[in-house]
Amino acid sequence: MGVYSGEDILRLIREEDVQFIRMQFTDLFGQLKNVAVTASQIQRALDGEIMLDGSSIQGSVRVEESDQFLKPDLDTFAILPWRPQYGKVARMICSVRNPDGSPFAGDPRNVLERALGAVRDLGLTLNVGAELEFFLFLTDEEGNPSTRTADQAGYFDLGPLDHGESTRREVTLALEKMGVAVEASHHEAAAGQHEIDLKYTDALSAADNIMTFKLAVKTLAQKNGLHATFMPKPLRDAAGNGMHINLSLFRDGRNAFHDESDPRGLSPLARHFIAGLLDHARGFCALANPLVNSYKRLTAGCEAPCCLAWSSANRSALIRIPVPRGQGTRVELRSPDPACNPYLTLAACLAAGLDGIRRELTPPPEIAGNLYDMPTEELAARRIRNLPASLEDALRAMEADGLVMETLGPYAARYIQDKRREWEEYRAQVTQWELDRYLVAW
Repeated sequence: MGVYSGEDILRLIREEDVQFIRMQFTDLFGQLKNVAVTASQIQRALDGEIMLDGSSIQGSVRVEESDQFLKPDLDTFAILPWRPQYGKVARMICSVRNPDGSPFAGDPRNVLERALGAVRDLGLTLNVGAELEFFLFLTDEEGNPSTRTADQAGYFDLGPLDHGESTRREVTLALEKMGVAVEASHHEAAAGQHEIDLKYTDALSAADNIMTFKLAVKTLAQKNGLHATFMPKPLRDAAGNGMHINLSLFRDGRNAFHDESDPRGLSPLARHFIAGLLDHARGFCALANPLVNSYKRLTAGCEAPCCLAWSSANRSALIRIPVPRGQGTRVELRSPDPACNPYLTLAACLAAGLDGIRRELTPPPEIAGNLYDMPTEELAARRIRNLPASLEDALRAMEADGLVMETLGPYAARYIQDKRREWEEYRAQVTQWELDRYLVAW
């Protein structure tokens, strides 16, 4: 049974004096969009009658087939706590539907829902917890973002060194008011960098929560005169922003990844899942790391993984198994960054893990040593491959991975086409580094 019925939402709108409802949805590339309606139109919204022009949304349909409709998920109804308390604003997260009522294939939320059907068919449930990092930067006199910070704090420091502490607190409290559970928050390693960890929940809610989180962080930072960015690598000499994803499969309320008889406490199902992730990690890299800039984070020494390996403790590996066992047993995928579309990324990760389960794949031996310091010859001898080194390489790997392409469906080619255009635009740029290096010498 859901949290809210249509009658509940109508009552809440009356009792809370809600005047606007934002019908939110996510485009193919992970940008949050919305159509706002007044309270007088709420019944039409609940009935899925709010229309949008899909041809105007990046990665969506052609102009000759542009009429689409928004179907709200009633359980996502929440009042935005940072909006005025008189004439309040609420939101509902929506899936996109075709005129005939069928799910629109290019809607990322529908892609994830379709992938989750395969989990349900196996009698399993996927739970996801996300750890999101971001920078808080100062703005200039005109309100434009900079890459400067007055913050001098480091890992786990607190105020007064941590100048973003109050904004992080506001974000956490706002999320709690919206029903998004936060496990922890803290200052990260770089000056001006922060992390907030979301409590695990079912995969669809987790993706919704990630989108809500990013909106809350950006909105409340702006309110406080700061600029929040989830750009993977905004500073050359500082760690980048990651979004570690913790994944676990449950069956009948019990963690299917745990096996107390195994030396590592991992079930055969968990090992197959890990093997599937490793087998397809290159193929879904363009989803988990979607920007040209993403690959400047995925380099040795930047506290991000480069190699396709797993470990019970080693944080240089792509996949880490955190210490908790029993109901807390989980697989931590460390490559994604917060610029990714969480619906598509989770759908691809799920498909990869299930492929490992179906094929009963066996993961390679786990790696205990620091992969950043491991010589190239040793990596080759152990047959440890790297993640793609650029967006261009990642798009090629995605095209070659039939499972990832099938998971995204007919809009996989559109995703690759638009991302390849982004790569080509970047490739044509002349950077300051090139001018400094070559202008005088050559």
